Amino acid sequence: MEEFLSVIEKVAPDVIDTLKERHQILRNIYLLGPIGRRVLADKIGISERSLRTEVEVLKKQRLILSTKSGMLLTPYGEETYRSLDHLMGQKLGMRDKEKNLAIYFQIEQCVIVSGDLDKQSKVIADLSRATFETLDFLLPEGKNIIAVMGGTTMAAVANRIDESLARNRELLFVPARGGLGESVDIQANSISARLAEVTGGKNQALYVPEQVGKETYEFLLQEPSVKKTLDLIKLANCVIYSIGDAEHMAKRRGLDDEILALLKEKAAVAESFGEFYNADGEVVYKIPRIGMQSSKLTTVPSAIIVAAGESKAEAIKAYMKNAPSQTWLITDEGAANQILKGITL
Repeated sequence: MEEFLSVIEKVAPDVIDTLKERHQILRNIYLLGPIGRRVLADKIGISERSLRTEVEVLKKQRLILSTKSGMLLTPYGEETYRSLDHLMGQKLGMRDKEKNLAIYFQIEQCVIVSGDLDKQSKVIADLSRATFETLDFLLPEGKNIIAVMGGTTMAAVANRIDESLARNRELLFVPARGGLGESVDIQANSISARLAEVTGGKNQALYVPEQVGKETYEFLLQEPSVKKTLDLIKLANCVIYSIGDAEHMAKRRGLDDEILALLKEKAAVAESFGEFYNADGEVVYKIPRIGMQSSKLTTVPSAIIVAAGESKAEAIKAYMKNAPSQTWLITDEGAANQILKGITL
């Protein structure tokens, strides 16, 4: 397909120029809609008159819908945009960015979706779709045990997975950690249960606090239901998780002022698996926790990280120094562009 686009560019460069412009129009309406014509023209950097002409063409193709609040993509328009975005991604260098990021982090694959989650909330839908496609590609037929972390990103992803993932597969979801005490909807238990529900799979809960004292920890490990879930976690052939900003995650986990001060002193920038990392990827603080430990990631056949937004770039860059080689990173342009700034491969 990339070769085909190169030939078209040589023979009919005006066609590629038109594709690029209409891709930009559809992309911005998708990410920012409903959006007015004047704002869109400023965003893209073309005159309102030129935009009006292009918009009329796209309306006739049933791709755009005008409302009182501004322009939106029709369902058909969204489907067409995604196909065009994939096509143009090859021409506009997105695939090169994915390769460069994977090489930089020394991981198996990187998937970059358009936009910046910090600025466009609709990006989460594309991240979720990319996660689904990655799971569908990586999971073998037959039995699969998928360990799932908690968090706002994971919760959003779970809401967009569907039953087609279970085609020719027997899926068992397990929470990769405890989480009682967090908001219910972002606990690993809730996300694991949700994924089982939407795919028609099974779920094994882990009803324990995430943070426990040493004596409680040893006691809970002997509890039959806890032991059963932990044994299943050890057998997981896939784990899905995210990376958080250190300060935000420390406050969300309710860490006391003394620990917050320690994290600041140690210059923590990232958190994952209850571990806080500095910019060099060194663990500067670890929360005692029940569930999967980061040290076990190297034994899991497929590790999928979903983390995006320019504000997460520093956290992603720090944590990825520890990511196992079989990792797939699903992110967006906002984070990818920030990470790749000044990097020479």
